Amino acid sequence: MWTKIRHKLRNIFIAGLLTILPIFITYFMLAFLFKKVDNLSQPLVQRLLDFLSFTGYQGIYIPGLGITLTILIVFFTGLVVTNIIGSKLMEFGENLLNKIPLVNSIYGASKQFLYAISLSSQDSFSKVVLVEYPRKGVYSIGFITCTTTGEPQRFTEKELINIFIPTTPNPTSGMLIMVPKDDIIPLSMTVEEGIKLVVSGGMVTPLNNRLKHNHKKNA
Repeated sequence: MWTKIRHKLRNIFIAGLLTILPIFITYFMLAFLFKKVDNLSQPLVQRLLDFLSFTGYQGIYIPGLGITLTILIVFFTGLVVTNIIGSKLMEFGENLLNKIPLVNSIYGASKQFLYAISLSSQDSFSKVVLVEYPRKGVYSIGFITCTTTGEPQRFTEKELINIFIPTTPNPTSGMLIMVPKDDIIPLSMTVEEGIKLVVSGGMVTPLNNRLKHNHKKNA
């Protein structure tokens, strides 16, 4: 009797912990990022106020002022690089960065990663699939990035699809594999559900798909 009560209390406590921890982690991460960005830009605000002779604001910390300036700088940068002159200046600056050792590797890798995840015109990461990887009989969750083109496709007879296989519990790292289109098993889950499945190590199964599976089983 006491064992059952203890297990029940433990399960209730774990359920509460799993509910509260993500909330606290999200809060502290957002608060940390907010303070870091705000503190990074705050000195620029103070110098600007000093330049404009607003001496009454010296030494006063205004929460959110730094991050507001950061947002304005990002927006202004977007305005500059989206016109012809700005794009030419951006191209010139990137050419300079690409000539600097180590800097070119970091800048190039970060730009390619951000560009890949922000693509909206292509069918990137829009489908979750199941593929036999790393060997026959073993299946892995993957995300379709695009159709294989270029030299890899020219050396094969079958149409290949680029599949990104994420790692657990960090889905931002993984590997690229090229799979024949006929060997890909499409899944009905969304990309968000697929990421949750990967991050949780398979413990969080999409609810909609579980219901469909149970319905077919009962039928």
